[in-house]
Amino acid sequence: MRAFSTQALGSVHPVSSAALIEIDRVTFGYDSSRTILKDLSLRFERGKVTAVLGNSGCGKTTLLRLIGGVHAPSQGRVVFDGEVIDIHNREQLYRLRRRLGMLFQFGALFTDLSVFDNVAFPLREMTDLPEAMIRDLVLMKLNAVGLRGAASLRISEVSGGMARRIALARAIALDPELIMYDEPFAGLDLISMGVAAKLIRTLNDVTGATSLLISHDVPECMAISDWVVLMAEGGRIVAQGTPAEMMASTDPEVRQFVRGEPDGPVKFHYPAPQPLQDYGLVSQGERA
Repeated sequence: MRAFSTQALGSVHPVSSAALIEIDRVTFGYDSSRTILKDLSLRFERGKVTAVLGNSGCGKTTLLRLIGGVHAPSQGRVVFDGEVIDIHNREQLYRLRRRLGMLFQFGALFTDLSVFDNVAFPLREMTDLPEAMIRDLVLMKLNAVGLRGAASLRISEVSGGMARRIALARAIALDPELIMYDEPFAGLDLISMGVAAKLIRTLNDVTGATSLLISHDVPECMAISDWVVLMAEGGRIVAQGTPAEMMASTDPEVRQFVRGEPDGPVKFHYPAPQPLQDYGLVSQGERA
């Protein structure tokens, strides 16, 4: 059975009550020489874990930056719970960011702060809570990821897997409605990967949050996701559907990615001139 293909959204299409995030015909590039996302339309349903898979450079992390209001689309709109995100509206950005948590690739922890102070950082920055309440909340979040006993450690004293869990505790410190995970399994051993995957699924179910997961790791994503989107270069949506539908797809591009096959529609080499042209060994006449 082939996975479902994406459906285009009209520019004045009403926001579905089931969708927390709507990407509506978005085009974006960091400069004029290359378009990262082109006419991309997606919806992320409330309370679901959605995995966005795809090769490096296809625009997955860029998608998170647009949702977080780091960049504005060149065309189209990004809608958060019915509001079109305006990166020039500082008040709106702070209000919306208060409702989301971000697990950065490789954690992005503050190395000069303790484990406790890393998790406390968003609480101190975004709220006026007394320090006693912040202490209780931080220990509660650390306990949720199994690291309450590590609160006093320095970041240099924890392992890579522990650092990822600390970053997750910080991402959920404000009880966000939307949690975005950028490559949460990168660099982890199999045990740490399994722990991280279980935490993502459990936190989503317990808190009722909406989770958006960017990853290359097919087995873990298929095990914990409700919906899977496969992206290709240029922000093209190859297919989307349930994990079972994606794994059973007969589409050559989907099959190659989910099975990790070296040969198929997705090529290993980035487009480039022929090697002889690179080294100036072909004359103008021969090139013509």
